[in-house]
Amino acid sequence: MTKATGPLFAVHFKRRRKGRTNYAARLALLKSSATRLVVRKSNSSVSAQLVNFNSVGDATVAQANSRDLKQFGFEGKCNTPSAYLVGYLAGKRALQKGVAQFVLDIGLHSATKGNVLFAIAKGAIDAGLTSRVGEDKLPSQKRIEGKHLAPEVSAAFTSALEKIKSHNPVNVAAKSANKTANKSANKVVSSVKSSIQSAVKPNASSI
Repeated sequence: MTKATGPLFAVHFKRRRKGRTNYAARLALLKSSATRLVVRKSNSSVSAQLVNFNSVGDATVAQANSRDLKQFGFEGKCNTPSAYLVGYLAGKRALQKGVAQFVLDIGLHSATKGNVLFAIAKGAIDAGLTSRVGEDKLPSQKRIEGKHLAPEVSAAFTSALEKIKSHNPVNVAAKSANKTANKSANKVVSSVKSSIQSAVKPNASSI
C-alpha cells in the first residue's frame, strides 16, 4: 500500500513523524503559561530543566542532571534517590531565578505511579516550588531515601541532601565569574609585559 501524495495530503511535523514530540500534549502544557519542569531519563541518568516558552525557541531557566550530584558526594544514576536529588537541586536553582511554580512535562514517557520522573517532581516541590502534581503519583519516602537499595546508598543520600540544602548557587556562580575575570586580567597583564619587554629589547643590528 503506497502513501498518499495528493494535493490534500498534509505532511505532519518532522518531530511528530519521528515520534519525538506529542504536539497535542505540548499545546496543553503551553496553554497554562507556567514554567515547565521538563524531566527525562535514560538507562544511566536523569535530568530536569525548568523551561519557559519563547516564540523563537524555549528558554531554559535552570537545570540539573545526575552528573551534578558528584560534587555533593552522591553517585548519580537512574534511580529514585538520584531523581529526587536532581529535582531538589533544579528546584533550588529555579527559585534563585524567580520561578515559583511549574507544570510537569514528561514528554513521551509513561506516567507510571511512583517512577523516577515523579521523584524529580517531588524533589522540586520539596525545594520550594509549587505544582498540581497529584500526591498519589509521587514515590514513597522509603524509595526516595533509597531504603530499598544498599545501606550505603541511603547514608550517601542523606549526606548529599544536606549538602544541597546548604548549597548557594549564587555564590558558586559569583566565584566562577571572579575566577574567570582573574584569568582574563592575568592574560592582559602578561600580554602588556611581553609588549614592553619586546619594545625595550635592544636591536642586535644597531649594536
